[in-house]
Parts: sequence; C-alpha cells; structure tokens
Amino acid sequence: MTPHDLLPPPTLDVAFDVTVDLGPLEDHGVTSAGHRRVVPILGGRITGAVEADILPGGADWQVVRPDGTIEIDGRYSARTASGDLLLLHAKGLRTGSPEVLERLGRGEDVDPRSYCFRTTVAVETAAESLAHLPRSLFLAVAQRQASTVLYRAYRVG
Repeated sequence: MTPHDLLPPPTLDVAFDVTVDLGPLEDHGVTSAGHRRVVPILGGRITGAVEADILPGGADWQVVRPDGTIEIDGRYSARTASGDLLLLHAKGLRTGSPEVLERLGRGEDVDPRSYCFRTTVAVETAAESLAHLPRSLFLAVAQRQASTVLYRAYRVG
C-alpha cells in the first residue's frame, strides 16, 4: 500500500441544473487561437442548490480542434430572485464520433450518451448567502440541443 492509496476517492452530489438559451453561432474562422466560434447566451435558468435566471450577454468562446472536439469556455451571469448576482464559468470539452459531431452541428437532437460533453463550473459571487458556491468544485455533464444547452452540475466532495 502506498500513501496514495490512503487518499479518499471523490464523491459527486447533484448541486444544480442549468438550461442555457443560445443565440446563433458566430463562426470567426481560423484565428491565431485556432478555429474560433462564439455562441451568444441569451438567457436561461438555474435550479437546485441555487435558483437564478441567466442574464443575456454571456457567451461560449469555443475553439474547434482539427479532430472536431470543441473546447468549451462559457461565461455568463445570473440573478437570484433576491437580486444576488452570480458569475459562472464553464470550461470543458465536447467530443464524439465524426458522425455524432456532424449531427450536433446541424442542430439535431442527439442522445447525450452517444458523445462526451463535460465541463467544470466555477461560480463567483459577493452574496454571503451563496458563499458556499465559490468554495466548491463542480463537474457537469451536458447535452447540446438546437438552441439550448442543458447541464447538471455535481459538487465534488
């Protein structure tokens, strides 16, 4: 047995669900960073450990790799019913077979078990009542639909 064997395995607990409403994809072509795409965030809803409305004005700044894998870099704001503001940053990957990625690119509804769409989610807020969120690490599993992204965030324990 090594000291590494004594480390506790992480646990995952459902924290919140997110529905993000998306605008039309903006294809910026191949830039110095790679094949850049920007997907505007128009709104949406967060439910679960925090309840909030997603505000328009955020975006997902994507880079499409040569193999079709998409690097996700979504940043957006949300507001709770009491007026507290949150900043969310989802960073991860969406990948799958060329056929599945092509179907997703056409806006088709694809079974989320047929591809891998995972992100980490960091939350920033000044709200004392939500101070537990920035102190937590979240891992999300997501699904891309024609005009929305759905994801469930799990708190890593």
